[in-house]
Amino acid sequence: MGQTSYAAGLGDAHEIIPLRPLTRVPGAPPYVRGLINVRGTIVTVLDLGARLDPTRAPLEEGSILLVRHGQRFAGIVVEEVADVRAFAFDDVDAAVSSKDVVRGVGQLDGTPVIVLDLDALVTQVLLS
Repeated sequence: MGQTSYAAGLGDAHEIIPLRPLTRVPGAPPYVRGLINVRGTIVTVLDLGARLDPTRAPLEEGSILLVRHGQRFAGIVVEEVADVRAFAFDDVDAAVSSKDVVRGVGQLDGTPVIVLDLDALVTQVLLS
């Protein structure tokens, strides 16, 4: 089975940092990997793979995509950031659910790409 590719709006991204040890949050769901300190700011880190597929094992290697959420930051563990490219949302089919973290599915170089709403993902986790 092939690897799934995801996309997100560039406005959602703030910075990409290497995956580092996290402080686990007791009682948090499995997709909340823990907390890190980024230059004096405590950031909640989410595991995107575990959030989208609860049967998936947590990543041991990868990166943390820092996203701004209002006045706060959240981190999302990703396997890799493959590329930064223009991806017109006009090319994206309607999402299955407007309450979901998936905005839709598009095509990039003939390959399906799942377009995520990172703000919705972070909001769901931080408010739950």
